[in-house]
Amino acid sequence: MTIGAIVVDGVSKRFRLERNRPSSLKEAVLRIARTRHTDEFWVLQNINLDIAPGSFFGLIGHNGSGKSTLLRLMAGIHRPTFGSVEATGRLSALLELGSGFHPDLTGRENVYLNGAMLGISRKQMSASMDDIIEFSGIGDFVDEPVKIYSSGMYVRLGFAVAVNVSPDILLVDEVIAVGDEEFQRRCLKHMDMLRDRGTTIVLVSHNTDLMAECHQVGWLDHGKLVKIGAPGDVVSAYLEMVDSSDNTLHTHNN
Repeated sequence: MTIGAIVVDGVSKRFRLERNRPSSLKEAVLRIARTRHTDEFWVLQNINLDIAPGSFFGLIGHNGSGKSTLLRLMAGIHRPTFGSVEATGRLSALLELGSGFHPDLTGRENVYLNGAMLGISRKQMSASMDDIIEFSGIGDFVDEPVKIYSSGMYVRLGFAVAVNVSPDILLVDEVIAVGDEEFQRRCLKHMDMLRDRGTTIVLVSHNTDLMAECHQVGWLDHGKLVKIGAPGDVVSAYLEMVDSSDNTLHTHNN
């Protein structure tokens, strides 16, 4: 039996949202004896996935459907409320703008910091540094604090680091959409190269053209895995739902 690179087994994730949060320390102290009012919000419900090693897996769904939360669970940033997530191999992730970067450190220092967090030596990161700088295209800005970077520079450097650490698993959220078209093409080309080397890639995107490149696609809706299968089938079903919702909204507005 083949063991998946990522196995998501019966995963549910709940967040607790506190209502009427205190606006000052005094108010917080006065409220200690009172009952706290919290709302429970289930972001994901009973998700089961088995992503094969070396596959390109896509996650699609509307904003708030739970895609990014699922990716964070795969990355080990969040823990599931119920169920388990197992990821096999070195995992690299580009989840949100500036994630993993310290704003006061330079780009170069952040590259070493990211490497250290992945268990990669300074010597190994130094060997990859020229490739990272070239791929990111940020030039001399690599020695400037990242807090002065534009959103595009953040993403380019973040992606360059994520793909140049020889990951077994690469998790990519919608952030590559921040880059220009030329950079997006380079990202996809590099992901193709990683896939050819056997890297497992999980990509979250609204871009149905990108989803068509995947081996398999999962569609999340309100925290539930509605459909999983061949890209064409899943994307068609998703777009049909989007069109139906748009038509319903249009009818109500007229």
